[in-house]
Amino acid sequence: MTRIGLAVAALIVAAVLADYVALLWGASGTDLASLAADSYLRHVIGFTILQATLSALLALLGAIPAARALARQSDFPGRQLILQFCALPMVMPSVAAIFGIVAIYGRSGYLAGLAAQLGSGWMPNIYGLTGILIAHVFFNLPLAIRLLLPAWGTVPAESWRLAAQLGMNSRQIFRLIELPLLRQYVPAAFAFVFILCFLSFAVVLTLGGGPRATTLEVAIYQALRMDFDLARGGALALLQTLICLLLVGVAWAVSRRLDFGRGVLNAGIRMDGAGRGAQLRDFATIALAIAFVALPIVALLFDGLRGLLVARFDAGPTARATLVTLALGLPSGIIATALGYAIAAAVDRLRRRRGAVMLIGAAGLSGIIASPMAIGAGITLGLTGRVDLFAIAPVGVIAMNALLTLPFATGVLLPAIARINQQYDRLCAGLGLSGWNRFRVVDWPLLRRSIGLACGLASAAAMGDLTAIALFGNPSLTNLTLLLYQQIAAYRLDSASGTALILLALCLGTFAAIERGVGFRGVS
Repeated sequence: MTRIGLAVAALIVAAVLADYVALLWGASGTDLASLAADSYLRHVIGFTILQATLSALLALLGAIPAARALARQSDFPGRQLILQFCALPMVMPSVAAIFGIVAIYGRSGYLAGLAAQLGSGWMPNIYGLTGILIAHVFFNLPLAIRLLLPAWGTVPAESWRLAAQLGMNSRQIFRLIELPLLRQYVPAAFAFVFILCFLSFAVVLTLGGGPRATTLEVAIYQALRMDFDLARGGALALLQTLICLLLVGVAWAVSRRLDFGRGVLNAGIRMDGAGRGAQLRDFATIALAIAFVALPIVALLFDGLRGLLVARFDAGPTARATLVTLALGLPSGIIATALGYAIAAAVDRLRRRRGAVMLIGAAGLSGIIASPMAIGAGITLGLTGRVDLFAIAPVGVIAMNALLTLPFATGVLLPAIARINQQYDRLCAGLGLSGWNRFRVVDWPLLRRSIGLACGLASAAAMGDLTAIALFGNPSLTNLTLLLYQQIAAYRLDSASGTALILLALCLGTFAAIERGVGFRGVS
């Protein structure tokens, strides 16, 4: 498996490098001086950085108190359900979630209706920077909570006991224990959320509202798909990739964690959260965070059911788009899981060989290091005039989505494979088990839960992705995500509400079916 992993990593890196060779070739016809003097491009770059910075700041400002409240109230009923709910936006199709956000915060949304009933003249404006920030916080607030919450688990139980014996109040505990801890975790979480918002496509394309709220990712799409300016699209893709490499380097540099030393336990009872006042504050904080995430989902469910049952709903295009969604999403998830397994197994085997690990790690993170639109731009530039892009569009969508979801699969499988290798390597060596026999007898029963989770997550993410299908889609290749975007753009909101609910149900159902189907009888 190590050789297979190395071969897979080498092929992925070679494919990405070939993609950028095509970008360089396409950008060679661009006047770099005029590009550098382009005031609109400078505005796009500035807005891209601004919205990503504000989105990450707002997500973390909400996540820190919510994660702290969940850490302090570690034994209340429903806590595990809340943590599972925080994973829901990660597998939700972005365009479907955006529809729910518009249903709450739009000009005809529920908040506007409530304001009108109260006699207020206030009218929300969901399009532009405001809508982009709301959507990014919706997606990344739960993610930031899950990223920050494990930090409190690293504090030994004796630290909490000592704080209680010294009579430290909540403010003193935050200043002396939690703040140093957050200084180690927050920069890495901020960098990760910033990169996700920097590369955001569906949110900006749908809620941007015009040229004043355009990011580099959308500008590349407009240059390739709207203007068919391949040279400008290639130059913008290269510029974005350079910025992404810088951001990934910064994220790697700041992703250090504070070591509290080995304690008797990794968690302990906190006396500062036991009082009635502290409990009320913590529960109010948790409720606010959950309400912010839950309201668009509830609105999506309500409007979706109404669109299916009451409004005029065209089932023909939706049925065809559903089949296309499954035909493109399932192969993408399976390919991403197979590649992720090979990469994760090779990384664990070669963890002491830094050069090999860096090569394989670059392949596993290629969907983040190389922006999605940059990959699509390279494919378009490299194949235009050589093959019929419409004919190979399904292959392009599947390959691009597999690459984009590869980091999800690798991230799920790597810790599971490392844990199993640490526990069973010596036993398998003593029994002479290797290769296929070891995978069949040992690895598969122990890893099938993680494999099911990785495949379900990758498949659901591929089904809900808009980037690849927006670039390669055509009238004969329209999935539910593209259909929903077209309905929203045409203000066919009744049809869009039903499509959004079907897309959400399909992604969540596929995720649950694959996770349970593959992971059934797996060893936990």
